[in-house]
Amino acid sequence: MESIKTLIQSKFKTLSLVAVALSFSLIALMVRIKLNKSFFYLFLVWNIFLAIIPYTITMYLSTTRNLSKVKLGLWFLIWLAFLPNAPYLVTDLIHLRSSNDLMLWLDVIVLISFAISGLLLFFLSVRDMQCLMALTFKKAPIKLMTFSILGLCGFGVYLGRVLRYNSWEIISNPKILIMDVINIVLSPFQHSEAWLFTLGFGGFLMVGFWVFKNLHHNGN
Repeated sequence: MESIKTLIQSKFKTLSLVAVALSFSLIALMVRIKLNKSFFYLFLVWNIFLAIIPYTITMYLSTTRNLSKVKLGLWFLIWLAFLPNAPYLVTDLIHLRSSNDLMLWLDVIVLISFAISGLLLFFLSVRDMQCLMALTFKKAPIKLMTFSILGLCGFGVYLGRVLRYNSWEIISNPKILIMDVINIVLSPFQHSEAWLFTLGFGGFLMVGFWVFKNLHHNGN
């Protein structure tokens, strides 16, 4: 309990920024529901909940003393499975095509605010995992690992947005998911859309994280 209290105190500014971003997103959504009398975008609440999970994991691990390599490795796999849910919120912008022209500006605000919140949670969680890995695995190639994670997240978002898989299906429906992944990997020319999406979205996350890291470094 004391370690959690210490963590909150040490990250009070960061948690405050996250709280403000999430609060604005939820308020904008409630205003949209009130004005449009439609619950269409209510799924964003579930999506942002899934985006919070990986950040919650790294927050928890940051409070764990004497974290073993095995425990961190297991938590890393769980974290990685849920991580694409955070940047996935960016792709919810696709729903703008079904928006009412009279309230298009409000839908833009709602979707972008949730996307920003998702990216903030994503970048913070990746940064925290970098620190945890560096402390636990002294000789780990952190930069290469981060590059790989961001690329995998691009692929993960493709699986979610285009093929409509979710993180739970790794356990509930692994056979079909694994077969689809193998087909994409072994037949890249037949699945060019998957590779283009992965490279494009993965590149977007890499540039975004690089900007985030530099801004955070300069801010300190």
